[in-house]
Amino acid sequence: MTIEDLKKLATQTRRDILRMVYNVQSGHPGGAFGATEFFWALYGKIMDYDPKNFTMDGKNEDLFFLSSGHLSAVWYSVLARTGFFPVNELDTFRKLDSRLQGHPTTHEGLPGIRIASGSLGQGLSVAIGAALAKKLNHDDKLVFTFHGDGELEEGQIWEALMYASAKKVDNIISTVDYNGQQIDGTTKHVLDLGDLKAKFEAFGWDTLDEPNGNNMEAVIAVLEKAKSLTGKGKPVAILLHTQMGYGVDFMQGTHTWHGKAPNAEQLEKAFAQLPETVGDY
Repeated sequence: MTIEDLKKLATQTRRDILRMVYNVQSGHPGGAFGATEFFWALYGKIMDYDPKNFTMDGKNEDLFFLSSGHLSAVWYSVLARTGFFPVNELDTFRKLDSRLQGHPTTHEGLPGIRIASGSLGQGLSVAIGAALAKKLNHDDKLVFTFHGDGELEEGQIWEALMYASAKKVDNIISTVDYNGQQIDGTTKHVLDLGDLKAKFEAFGWDTLDEPNGNNMEAVIAVLEKAKSLTGKGKPVAILLHTQMGYGVDFMQGTHTWHGKAPNAEQLEKAFAQLPETVGDY
């Protein structure tokens, strides 16, 4: 995919997110909007995967684990639009008996999903296990993870960070969605993260800081840089500075859209800022 293709798909995914959340008046659009460039950079340029032959073990392909599972809407849109399942299945989001639950689950058998997530703090531990399994299997593919910055308040994250560096798990790239917002306000107000780059480095991770997390070119570049650092004895982290609600002016940069659905008027205002690019579902 070209950069322009990815930008068009990112706009379309934001439309998907709006429609999914609006239709059931439930979901988490703010963080999903902020993470859209990351997901399209990852699935459109960076990862090696086969959407038509999905397996749970993922041998000989890159793996991705979404630890901040409440961002499911963006992931579902990208999975559908890269061929894991039909795009029109997005219309079942958060409905009874749907495979597209509010937080990703596995018992429905949705292609692309390998763990249930939503209980924050657990995804990195699971991903480290998958990365170690790849080493044992002489599988040279990589494991990617995505985490909220508010999620770093979970102690299990720091145990996992320490473990990964101590055991030289150097085939993992973990990205923090560094938007400074969480459900109750700013991260600075709720529990200040301090110098996050210094903390990751003190825990033994090679750490990249990307200030333009909603710029497609910048996101691709930092992911490619992260890939170049793998296999050198250290796990790799990316602090990706994004804006919650990016793409819609009245949603952008505020925690109030963490878990709030738009009303009909807000939906139309948002759609007006996000022109249809590759076809609505």
